[in-house]
Amino acid sequence: MANHKSALKRIKQTEKRTERNRHVRSTLRTFIKRVREAAAAKDAALAKEALAAAIPVIDTAASKGVIHSSNASRNISRLTKLVNTLG
Repeated sequence: MANHKSALKRIKQTEKRTERNRHVRSTLRTFIKRVREAAAAKDAALAKEALAAAIPVIDTAASKGVIHSSNASRNISRLTKLVNTLG
């Protein structure tokens, strides 16, 4: 356990950030999963709705630093391509 006051503060900050990042990452995965499930079910309308909901969540995760911006772009690109193949 840390002995210095500043180290104790950093531990608290890290725990708080970790919890926040865990929530954002979990939400992100859920939204991505919804798009993939809709695409797997061949439901184009539902997939487009899910994609429209997922893109802002992915962008938010990137802007918060939870995922890298390249990772966000790659996810959006792949999901968009997947939805567009449904027609």
